[in-house]
Amino acid sequence: MATVNEYRQHIQNLLTERAKLVWDDRIQAQTIFDTERDHYQLVYVGWRGSKRLYGTVLHLDIIDRKIWIQQDGTEIGIANQLVELGVPKEDIVLGFDPPKMRHYTDFAIG
Repeated sequence: MATVNEYRQHIQNLLTERAKLVWDDRIQAQTIFDTERDHYQLVYVGWRGSKRLYGTVLHLDIIDRKIWIQQDGTEIGIANQLVELGVPKEDIVLGFDPPKMRHYTDFAIG
């Protein structure tokens, strides 16, 4: 059984690697790690000409020993990457899905 410390490390590694994939030097990828409260985010900040760019690409929390994916703006899906790292699906909650729909997935309902 994996520990919360392992989950923290997996999340931080995945967000750090994803931050390196920014394709535009006008955009800054910021990783935000609150290890005391177990909140983790990858945020894009920048400008394209006069257009402001700001948005949370990934937001994960650890709640009651489960990884809650609150936001996932990636094509691959961070849940799939976590499973590849050995995190059991029953320890991953797709928090962006409505609670009444979560039982239709292979992941935890909450």
